[in-house]
Amino acid sequence: MDKKRSFLNVVVSIIFKIIVLVVSIVARRYLIKCVGNEVNGLNSLYNSIVGFLGVAELGVGVAITYCMYKPIVVKNDNKVAALYQLFTKLYLIIGAIILIAGCLVMSILPYLAKDYQDANVNIYLTFLLFLISVVISYLFSSKVSLINAYKDNYITTAVNSLGLIMQYVLQIVVLILTKSFVWYLCCHIFATVVQGIAIEIISRKKHRNIIKIKKQKIDADTKKEVVRYVKAMFMHKIGAVLVSSIDSLIISAFLGVVILGKYSNYMTIMSAMTGVIALFFGPLTSIIGHSFLEIGAEQSREYHKAFHTFNFILAIVFFLGYYAVIDNLITILLGENLEMVKQVSFIITLNNFIIFMRQATWLFSDATGVNYYSRWSPIVESIFNLGLSILFVIVFPKEYNVVGVIVATIMTNLFICHIVEPHVLYKYAFRKNAKSYYLCNYMYMLIFLIALIALHFSMITTDNQWIELFVNGGISLAFSFVISTIIVLFNKDFRSNLKVIFNRFKNRKNIAQISNDNDQQIAVEENQGQTENDNHTEINN
Repeated sequence: MDKKRSFLNVVVSIIFKIIVLVVSIVARRYLIKCVGNEVNGLNSLYNSIVGFLGVAELGVGVAITYCMYKPIVVKNDNKVAALYQLFTKLYLIIGAIILIAGCLVMSILPYLAKDYQDANVNIYLTFLLFLISVVISYLFSSKVSLINAYKDNYITTAVNSLGLIMQYVLQIVVLILTKSFVWYLCCHIFATVVQGIAIEIISRKKHRNIIKIKKQKIDADTKKEVVRYVKAMFMHKIGAVLVSSIDSLIISAFLGVVILGKYSNYMTIMSAMTGVIALFFGPLTSIIGHSFLEIGAEQSREYHKAFHTFNFILAIVFFLGYYAVIDNLITILLGENLEMVKQVSFIITLNNFIIFMRQATWLFSDATGVNYYSRWSPIVESIFNLGLSILFVIVFPKEYNVVGVIVATIMTNLFICHIVEPHVLYKYAFRKNAKSYYLCNYMYMLIFLIALIALHFSMITTDNQWIELFVNGGISLAFSFVISTIIVLFNKDFRSNLKVIFNRFKNRKNIAQISNDNDQQIAVEENQGQTENDNHTEINN
């Protein structure tokens, strides 16, 4: 990834994430105001169901970028076209699977949406409209991945974000004029079609030479590599999607769509926030990968320790801030009587902090390619989380049912994810025992828990939402500043390693060029080897 394009991709992503977040919150406010929080809960349920069904897609998009990289570098258009055609077929199959599975789910929809009658909508029609809008997106997914494979992520990000902004604006207008959830979902379909047409035009303009090549087949080795990589990524990512979807499904089925609607408000702001701060890690994947090959496992392990500490500093600032202001934000942005009991926002904050503390390990696992060795962990994680969630939602007192569901997710992360993922990274990439990492990681979590409890008892309560928001936000910043300063001052290794990492990041253009040259040399050697094999075959014949 070259310096200019890397910077452009990140900047465009951050800008559009913020804009889309603001517009989406306004649209959600009008959805609640015009048709009720029950419908908001149904909309969140539909998102969770389709997200659950969409696990079939996980890994395919990543596999496209990974497998197309080398042929793009060496300008092997025929191989790129063959991969593009393969993935077009895969996406069409995935879309068909999701459509059929969604239609089957409709038969049990009333059991998944407790108290759905209060929403006063046709759940079969509205779910079908939601499903259609998602399935349509798969018709254009291969072209999105093709554009991304050429490192033009800013284009697809801009198209997707502009489409979402248009969708939310249309939905706000429709809600004001019709107060209809059906027309609200029709706007989703319309915006998806417009996005698809834009992607179709752009892809045909930029990559006509690839798209116009027909009936190309990939060789057996490449196909084997694609299948292996898709399987590994599918199993590695399935846990996160299933866990988040399962939580919403259980809340809806056991507690009702009203509670789910309130819970989804908190999670919408949380997801947007974590999506932005995760951008501090994503663009560094290729740099870490190259560094791992250049400097070896030992120095990479030191870098990982520095990133882990940086991960904690980011997390403590953002998540303490989230807890301090989230209830006020819900009231100010979405309306009154939508807050949940303070214990729920406390446990949501703790849960997402624990999940976010996996970012550094995810970064280095992706960069070093060791995800394959932890491919079974997400399956165990999902089963464990499902069983505990059902148990806790039944056992916990009624007013704390939601807390029980989230506690199940916390236990899953603490006793499976935060053990297995570092073990695999340290064993297969760093060739070391992960004991020191475990001690540091759980110490960071304990520090955050103590800080969160201290913040809870330090916050003020007033009749003015704005005063409460700014004062409590300031208190959270004070807590974060003190803790972060102590860590930075007393951790000399963190300071020195972070300086080296950022210097390396500044020189990423040169590193990327070295990598491209190496890939081209490898490709030339492979082509020479293939020519020699062909000559031998000719002589033998």
